[in-house]
Amino acid sequence: MKTYGDYLSKIFPGIKVQKLSIDGGFTCPNRDGTISTGGCLYCRNDSFSPGYCNIQDTIAQQIEKGKKFFGKKYPEMKYLAYFQRYTGTYGHSPEELENYYRQALEVEDVVGLVIATRPDCLPDSVIDMLGNLNKEAPVFMEIGAETSFDETLRIINRNHAWADVEKSIIKLAGHGLHCGIHLIAGLPGENEQMILETVDRTCRLPVETIKLHQLQILYDTPLFKLWKEGKTDIIEFSVESYLELCAKIVKRVPETIIIERFLSQSPPEMVASPKWGLKNYEFMAKLAKLIP
Repeated sequence: MKTYGDYLSKIFPGIKVQKLSIDGGFTCPNRDGTISTGGCLYCRNDSFSPGYCNIQDTIAQQIEKGKKFFGKKYPEMKYLAYFQRYTGTYGHSPEELENYYRQALEVEDVVGLVIATRPDCLPDSVIDMLGNLNKEAPVFMEIGAETSFDETLRIINRNHAWADVEKSIIKLAGHGLHCGIHLIAGLPGENEQMILETVDRTCRLPVETIKLHQLQILYDTPLFKLWKEGKTDIIEFSVESYLELCAKIVKRVPETIIIERFLSQSPPEMVASPKWGLKNYEFMAKLAKLIP
């Protein structure tokens, strides 16, 4: 099974590349009242934001702090500036967005961009700008889809449709951008067959990577409150059942698409369920035993 590292090595031959998260000060349309408030049911952004990622710092300052963090181990490392928090193409004009992205690209050792966003926050003017930027340095788009079922998207308060995912990825790929998709296994109301169907629908799109992880119920989220009150219909995977699901997914995904990850690891003190206590490399070793 090819890894995300294998994928990056084809694009950056002979170079070790690391994602480096940035807080660009973005928000989301399901937080600011444009389409809803409160954000996604399960979302807690501080659960995946590194300590060097601080909105009080400029983009360049955040990158330099991140470089010091990673550079101790790999002094020859190059970096992908990762606009990870919230919706990285929302709330600004194409010109303003381009300015943010160029601030990152101007930092020494930054060789490309990763931009996480929603599929309904990519107007043609922004896609055109990203396509032009991609001619100067690789731009990787990470589209938060989570599921292909519109009713689930409503329940989890995303309030876009799967059709938005299809349209945005087709347009982005048509502009030469590297497209990845983010999926969550075990969302409220979904069973294993629905998860596999979402994977199948994803594989029919021009995506290069899939980032998959199990649903985590985090303290201080709307999902935690519903879960605590017994008001959610959620598959609570054991490690073994989730490994079996991931093995099935690997067999369905063509070799041309890289599965970037299978596991989310929020800080243990933030996680109400599931409490697996597994590191990513430990999970991958177990998964490898299930895949011929």
